[in-house]
Amino acid sequence: MYESFFGLRENPFSMTPNTRYFFPSAKHTDALNHMVYAIEERRGFVVITGEIGSGKTTVSRMLFHKLDPATKTAIIRNTHLTAKELIASTLEELEVPFNPEGTKTQLIGVLNMFLVDQLRDDNNVVLLIDEAQNLKPAVLEEVRMLSNLETETDKLIQIILMGQPELKAKLWLRELTQLRQRVTLHYHLGPLDAEETADYVTHRLHVAGANGAAIFDRAALARVFEHARGVPRLINGLCDRALLTAYVNDQKTIDRSIVDEVVQELPGLTDRGMSTTCEVAS
Repeated sequence: MYESFFGLRENPFSMTPNTRYFFPSAKHTDALNHMVYAIEERRGFVVITGEIGSGKTTVSRMLFHKLDPATKTAIIRNTHLTAKELIASTLEELEVPFNPEGTKTQLIGVLNMFLVDQLRDDNNVVLLIDEAQNLKPAVLEEVRMLSNLETETDKLIQIILMGQPELKAKLWLRELTQLRQRVTLHYHLGPLDAEETADYVTHRLHVAGANGAAIFDRAALARVFEHARGVPRLINGLCDRALLTAYVNDQKTIDRSIVDEVVQELPGLTDRGMSTTCEVAS
């Protein structure tokens, strides 16, 4: 609605993860480089955590752009699964034929044969499980068992567990001690700082077609950081609404008053508002 008013080709703050808008902050770049290294070196287990809206999904999509084209990938986003369903979903993602009526052990056998074939062809295989904090401990233990698929020198499958901070807490359960000990890398994706937040907003506007004009003034950017606290998803929601409000008011530059107005009208756009909502709900 407001794109043409601000000289933009498209909505710069869409909530849908888009690798074209990937912002290479130090934190996001570091997480990405760690994952690439762990996969290419066949290090086995990697755990990536971050708050809701911290950019984990975008980082994971960037990861698959950076990997060798011969790398086989499986991405599991529905984590309310049994152990057998998880293995079946992995086979489906890897496009490996299997008998759905087979036992869990038989499905693991099919997966193992596929992985051995890929190693023979010098292809790496990556399994990324998103929202992994939702997996039951018994299913996480089954994921650990998948890491036992190895030769004397190489892991046959590289596994990335990605989720909210609760995932780290779950891995400290006593029954998951062996899984925790298998983790070779754990990276927590923190929020952006004030300078990164301003650069993030400018970056997204530029990708969307901004010609260099300052759509958000410096005071507005400072308020965006204060309210969204560096969380990319919250920044997107707040900036999108601020652009709409400025458009309705026929105002070409967004100042701090517009940002504050948006927060007053829609407190749920910020983590403070979300926290308040949760406290009231509880």
